[in-house]
Amino acid sequence: MGQPVVHFEIIGNDPAKLRSFYTGLFEWEFAVEDAATETVSRPGHYGFVDGSTTGGGINGGVGGGEGYEGRVLFYVGVPDVEAALQKAESLGGIRRMGPEGTPGTLVVGQFTDPEGNLIGVAGTR
Repeated sequence: MGQPVVHFEIIGNDPAKLRSFYTGLFEWEFAVEDAATETVSRPGHYGFVDGSTTGGGINGGVGGGEGYEGRVLFYVGVPDVEAALQKAESLGGIRRMGPEGTPGTLVVGQFTDPEGNLIGVAGTR
């Protein structure tokens, strides 16, 4: 069985404006907190979207801040972030971040695939 997409992320220079846009467009509600790591978003500027409030979608987040490159990406749930990053590298991907976060709670990593698309992996180790 494959591994599921567990989280989406929208990052930009003005996260408050982005959250306002997506609230108006999709009626998303945000809980603004810290992201798993400052590599993803400035502290206190990451708005979490609970999938249960969006009609059954996956969880997500909108964040960033000044100096953060705009992007949209998704995270795939994996049992071991480091192992997933190593496997991506062995298949021609390039590690861009991680593992970072709090083992046992949330650990994230990012890589680009052979075409340069940014993909995230998330797990508890």
